[in-house]
Amino acid sequence: MSLLSALPYEWQIGWRYTRAGRAGRRNGFISFISFVSVIGIALGVMALIVVLSVMNGFQKEVRDRMLSAVAHVEILQPQGEALPDWSAVAKRAKEDPAVRAAAPFIAVQSLLARGEDMRGAVVRGVLPAAESEITDLAAKLQADGTFAQLVPGQWRIVLGTELARSLGVRVGDPVTLITPGGQVTPAGVQPRLKQFTVAGVFSVGHYEYDSGLALIHIDDAAKLFRTEGPTGVQLKLANVQEAREVGWRLAEALGPQVRVRDWTRTNAAWYDAVQIEKRMMFIILTLIVAVAAFNLVSTLVMTVTDKRADIAILRTIGASPRSVMGIFVVQGATSGIIGTLAGTGLGLLIAFNIGTIVPAIERALGVAFLPSSIYLINRMPSDPQMADILPIALISLVLAFLATLYPSWRASRVNPAEALRYE
Repeated sequence: MSLLSALPYEWQIGWRYTRAGRAGRRNGFISFISFVSVIGIALGVMALIVVLSVMNGFQKEVRDRMLSAVAHVEILQPQGEALPDWSAVAKRAKEDPAVRAAAPFIAVQSLLARGEDMRGAVVRGVLPAAESEITDLAAKLQADGTFAQLVPGQWRIVLGTELARSLGVRVGDPVTLITPGGQVTPAGVQPRLKQFTVAGVFSVGHYEYDSGLALIHIDDAAKLFRTEGPTGVQLKLANVQEAREVGWRLAEALGPQVRVRDWTRTNAAWYDAVQIEKRMMFIILTLIVAVAAFNLVSTLVMTVTDKRADIAILRTIGASPRSVMGIFVVQGATSGIIGTLAGTGLGLLIAFNIGTIVPAIERALGVAFLPSSIYLINRMPSDPQMADILPIALISLVLAFLATLYPSWRASRVNPAEALRYE
């Protein structure tokens, strides 16, 4: 109480009105409307935090699965030809402190056939020893011995699980690779064909790569596609979120003779769609907070009407219109702060424990929100980020403050003589 008594009287009276309204000693209806406003703000803030955290969780889950098969950054020749000196390019790229590892590769869109079945796929020629430092998939294949079977000249291939299923092949079966360029013969241009043996099957949990990616040794790829060496260099970064910034830096450092692209550009459609969905969801749910915040307008208008005699007495003993306005700004802002803090705390509590809460709800209702037979992700992921939570709290506070301005201004315009006429 001593701390409150040290504050300006506008703060003391504003807090007293807020507390009295909560207790309902003067006007039960005003107290109810004020309580609903605070609850509405809290629920809106909680919903924003939980929904965006779940969206972040799904985004991170899909991104991690995607990046288990592709590099964070790729350095390519603009015309798709072999890099003149890939080791020098890799060395210069690794001078950037954000780059952890580099490996050469050859990637060509080709056709894979088995009998009458034919599927298009990106055939990536890799160097097994270096590739395991770039992607989690390669490290996993290296650990289980599959990559060790990719020996130059033995013409072995590793397929994505969906690609292998669509072709009807298993480990040890032959599969024919058809290159996009043909060879000139007396009978005309004939496609180049090469039979490979399936050495293994991988699954990253991302359909695009499980159904459209195949791995072979880089030396076999160079012979088959008739390139003089690797057509690009793959990079792994310390922080995947810095891929765009690192890509821009490398593009400036390496010059126009090479093309640099990061994973957000390689998967631009998915990345842009996720960003737009998240932005629109933020706007939609912010409207819920706005509606709840502007309920404070009706609360304060009724409070001003109820406190007209108090306002008149304050004015007659010397309170300025600004001081009267400050009293009701404090009252409304206090409700906004309480609602925002309560919503933030509840939202974080749910977001950090959603892995426990959702299974409990599923057991109670006897349903599965993400059945494993339909979805690749059978749990509800959550990833609360300060970059989302801080703007949510600030926007809620700003909206609550803006909602107090008009009623507070009306209070400052009360005429003492008119207000006391019938008292």
